[in-house]
Amino acid sequence: MTLTPAPAEGPDHPELTYGQVLAISLPIILSNVTTPLLGVTHTAVVGQLGQPHLIGAVALGTTIFNLLFWAFGFLRMGTTGLCAQAEGAGDQTLAAAVLARALLLSAAAGAALILLQMPIDRIAIELLEGTAAVEGETQGYFAIRIWSAPFALANYAFLGWFIGLAKTRIAFLLQIVLNGLNVLLSIALVSGLGWGVAGVAISTVIAEFAAASLGAVIAIRELRERGASVSWEQTLELAGLKRMLAVNSDLMIRTLCLLFAFTFFTAQAAKAGDLVLAANAILLQFLNISAYLLDGFAFATEALTGRAIGAADREHFRRAVRLSSVWALGVSVAVSFLYWAAGGAIIDAMTTDMTTRELARVYLPWAIAAPVAGVACFQLDGIFIGATRTRDMRNMMIVSLAVFMAAWAILTPAYGNHGLWATLIIFFQIRAATLGLHYPALEREMFEAAPR
Repeated sequence: MTLTPAPAEGPDHPELTYGQVLAISLPIILSNVTTPLLGVTHTAVVGQLGQPHLIGAVALGTTIFNLLFWAFGFLRMGTTGLCAQAEGAGDQTLAAAVLARALLLSAAAGAALILLQMPIDRIAIELLEGTAAVEGETQGYFAIRIWSAPFALANYAFLGWFIGLAKTRIAFLLQIVLNGLNVLLSIALVSGLGWGVAGVAISTVIAEFAAASLGAVIAIRELRERGASVSWEQTLELAGLKRMLAVNSDLMIRTLCLLFAFTFFTAQAAKAGDLVLAANAILLQFLNISAYLLDGFAFATEALTGRAIGAADREHFRRAVRLSSVWALGVSVAVSFLYWAAGGAIIDAMTTDMTTRELARVYLPWAIAAPVAGVACFQLDGIFIGATRTRDMRNMMIVSLAVFMAAWAILTPAYGNHGLWATLIIFFQIRAATLGLHYPALEREMFEAAPR
């Protein structure tokens, strides 16, 4: 379907400013921060039990579901890019169809994951290779949390759709409900009732259901306010389905490569023993916090660049890239400084085990370096998603994963866990370099018919 360009900048479309970028980004940043804080809470409440294998079980269980659910991360990313372009073109019916397609896909995928839970569980446990104590707790976690699958995937679709509409305050509300309720229930069920790892899993299922239900209610209201409705004829239109399938299949391969890298990272730590696994699990929470902070600007970039492409406005596109990237770089430096100044105190708050505390401090410098090392690849991801240039993302992620594995093979035999962390930093840098080489072609091809 051809997008009709929206009006260019003028009295009703003022030039984008740093303040406007921040206004769009800030709700996303705040909502994203709640996600790693959820991981911190899960690690901390279990960590207070004083048994490193329980921390490891939560880390492995979370890794499994990151792999499962973020394999369908295209429901968030693809929905944002497609919706933002439809919004830029002023096509409300197409924007509604994008959401309907994403929700249909999330329901089918969630049901499939539940039906296939037994083989998935066996394969995941075999691949991660934790100790017997860790594996036993991880299996209990998996058996409970798998029932959140349809709701978790629907939440990706709702989040992507609202971000594509630049309704970032609604995205913030949904994430607050999802993660805030999860935190409260985790504290109540683990610290209060003593349900351990199972309590963490139960709290997640309840929170995912609540957030998906709220997302559906708000989406219906939003469509009514816009005077739009879901046209099943357009939703099932062959051309639209083909485009969504192409975008989503590319993003799925790209996401599987990304998740393989992080799953491999955790698996290698698990092979090194429960203490290394626990120390890395704590430091990965540092990494998650910085990634979600920086992704706030990347998500805003997706919406702004996608809208500019839908409106055929090259200057707005360039300004969105420039302003959001300046914000992201500044925040990355600030986060690295925070980790340098307070990293030890944060580690101590997350576990009472002295040996785990000491080991986490040994590898803390890698967590300090990660925000600045990763900022460019996060921003470039946002640009390419907004442009729905997913084939480039897929191909360059495959290249980056190959470099990641080569670096691991070279560095870890000589430097152990330090080499493992260095491999992750190299992975960030290669992702940025490979996408950066394709950026000029992206801009040229997106605006070759609209040179302004």
